Amino acid sequence: MHAGNSDSAFARFAERIVFASRPTVLILFTAITAVMLYFAAQLSVDAGFKKQVPLKHEYMQTFLDYEKEFGGANRVLVAVVDKKGDMFNMAFMRSLEQITNDTLALDEVDDSHSRSIFTPNVRFVEIVEDGFAGGNVIPSTFSTTAEGYEPTPEDFAQIKANIVKAGVVGRLVAKDFSGAMLMAELIPEVAAKGGKLDYQRVAHDLEKIREKVTKENPNVDVHIIGFAKMVGDIADGARSVMGFFLVTIILTWFLLFIYSTSAKLASLTVFCAFVAVIWMLGALKLLGFGIDPMNMLTPFLIFAIAVSHGEQMINRFRGEIFFGGLEEGTVEELRTRHGVPADVAARSAFRALLIPGAIALLAGCIGFGTIMLIEIRMVYELAITATVGVALTILTDLVLLPVLLSYTTLRNLEKKREYRLRQLTAFDKIWEFLTRFSRPIPAAILIVIGTVTWYFAEAQGDKVMIGDAERGVAELRPESRYNQDSAVITSKFALGVDIMNVIAEVGPFACTESPKAMALIDRFAWHMSNVEGVQQVITLPQVAKIIYAGYNEGNVRWRTIPRDPNLLRQSLQGVESDSGLLDDQECKAMPITIFTTDHKATTIDRVVDAVKAFRDENKAAFADFRKTRDAARAAAEANGEQYQTDQVNLRLATGNLGVMAAINDTVRHVEHDMLYYLYAAVFLMCLLSFRNPLAALCIVLPLVLVTELGHTLMTHLNIGMKVNTLTVVALGVGIGVDYAIYIFARMRENMGNGATLSESYFGALKTTGIAIFYTALTLAAGVFTWYFSELKFQADMGLMLTFMFVVNMIAAIVFLPALCRWFLRPTERD
Repeated sequence: MHAGNSDSAFARFAERIVFASRPTVLILFTAITAVMLYFAAQLSVDAGFKKQVPLKHEYMQTFLDYEKEFGGANRVLVAVVDKKGDMFNMAFMRSLEQITNDTLALDEVDDSHSRSIFTPNVRFVEIVEDGFAGGNVIPSTFSTTAEGYEPTPEDFAQIKANIVKAGVVGRLVAKDFSGAMLMAELIPEVAAKGGKLDYQRVAHDLEKIREKVTKENPNVDVHIIGFAKMVGDIADGARSVMGFFLVTIILTWFLLFIYSTSAKLASLTVFCAFVAVIWMLGALKLLGFGIDPMNMLTPFLIFAIAVSHGEQMINRFRGEIFFGGLEEGTVEELRTRHGVPADVAARSAFRALLIPGAIALLAGCIGFGTIMLIEIRMVYELAITATVGVALTILTDLVLLPVLLSYTTLRNLEKKREYRLRQLTAFDKIWEFLTRFSRPIPAAILIVIGTVTWYFAEAQGDKVMIGDAERGVAELRPESRYNQDSAVITSKFALGVDIMNVIAEVGPFACTESPKAMALIDRFAWHMSNVEGVQQVITLPQVAKIIYAGYNEGNVRWRTIPRDPNLLRQSLQGVESDSGLLDDQECKAMPITIFTTDHKATTIDRVVDAVKAFRDENKAAFADFRKTRDAARAAAEANGEQYQTDQVNLRLATGNLGVMAAINDTVRHVEHDMLYYLYAAVFLMCLLSFRNPLAALCIVLPLVLVTELGHTLMTHLNIGMKVNTLTVVALGVGIGVDYAIYIFARMRENMGNGATLSESYFGALKTTGIAIFYTALTLAAGVFTWYFSELKFQADMGLMLTFMFVVNMIAAIVFLPALCRWFLRPTERD
């Protein structure tokens, strides 16, 4: 009881401060809202490639070290496919050249690392009687723009032969010669204006190019995939969020109206929730953040949380204004009670809910703060946004709303009071039935059922795949334009955008001076090409073997790495650094490019495991290899000696699969820790509030059960554990704890007044239980509308949050009193 008195003293103190100057409070809130609305209006979409990756991860350090030399994972593939299935016609060639020129003209595209059969860095080499001959795939005599020029069948036959000689079939040209592609690399973000790439603009420019080409030549289809295009499509789909937000507001208001039978109370609750969203968006701008398309749903969550707590406030306000306090007792007893004026009712509601409401919201803040364990900029911004939004909800729901309620006059008070009486008694039989579960034996049975359910749910939850569980981009629906384009490119070409580059760090000039190093890299390429899910592997040693065989009349028996450095140097003397096969003329790093069939988590894990296994078996992994090599070289040169080594350091990994592997690895490492910290934070807040560790445990354990049930749902819906879904689980826990806190706070209040546990539970269900039921229904109905979104990840989040809201409510109502019985009052008789 000491805690309760202390809380009441604090609540009374806060009441005097807030209600003693209500006009000042309203003026202050109005001014802040106007300022925040001004800043919120200046928000813009802010998407960034590096915001979505864990830059401190080992793989991302490799990515950053070699981003300039080999590009990153920021690649765009533009495929042109002839509808008749034959690319060798003038109209097709004109369209392909136009797409190549228009795309390379974009400021964000790095020309030197971009390739198509029309770019000069795609060449062929052949063995002729006099030695070697070569040139551009498209001969200089062929033109798509020269007036009066008509290519002959022989011209197209020559181009086809050059394509085969260049070895780009399946890479830049479709396997069935029905189309060709441009592989465009975007410039590093650090080289862009302001240090940021405008991915939406790139996506829209690519769409304009597609529209222009298909309009001029209806006989071709253009397919575009890549990170920039994906961000653009997600951003376009995210714009529909505003429509869903409007639907959510209307639906929420309607359900609140049904619950309260008062347009004023429903409007005030929605209004205060909307103010919380405006404050959050304004704070986002003040913190220097923008809105990432992947975080577009955060305002929804803040709105939902604010409505949840607002509904508790109007529920308590109605009890005061109708009956002058708690709504317990028979209908006859309640009819004899008299209500209090609005200002008194608002003060009482403020005092009663300030502590439990603030604790629930602070627990949510701490819960969202644990998301920062994921060291990804986008997640960091989401955590900050959600934490600030929930913290601001303390002011809008626990201060602004009761002050507004103090000025509220309800019409038809008697009718509303009679409706409330019917509402209070409508579920009495259900509440009486549920109250039985708070008795010792039924409570013990429930605890056993909950434990068994948790055991099997945890076993199923362990099967959740880390990363993408399906082909294509999981954030978009399978029928989306992007995923359809991806399917076409994957079927037509032997490679797609799913690439992992393993960087082979070697000694200076190793590609010409160290046959042992080149042989090891060649063995590694062969090893990886035999891994399930790998389509093709490209390395510099492969080129060396082909050219070496060319010097020996093309005999395949000579297709090997020459052991003599002089012969190796002769084989590679014509390979330039802009080929993408080596970093510079000193050849201190070479990428081994691995193309895979997809980017499913199982494929990525299989490839990464194969790389690590080869490294371990062949001693091809060294810590700080670059620093050690450069230091040894400097020391050798200082002594007038030449430094040379045959060592090879295989570093994971660049390319989009390297990025995904780093993200999956990060999620795998923080998944359990984040939940443990979240549970610990909720436990600590409840402990500080209720001063009883067993009471805190009663509140946390149902959350643990529901979280594992959520993992089971993910397994059955084939949703992978990614950054998006991991944050949803954390958000679901942060919101779900509200139900248990409000029920237990009412139960403790009743028990403090001398009621038994079962009587306290019945009283809590009769009052707070109704509000919690309607709150869960309101939140679930609002987020379930996301299921119809264009974005699959929004639809998945909608299903998961709907599940979390409803099941957390059920767990709080059913399991909390059972746990309280055996943890708090096991020997009490009702």
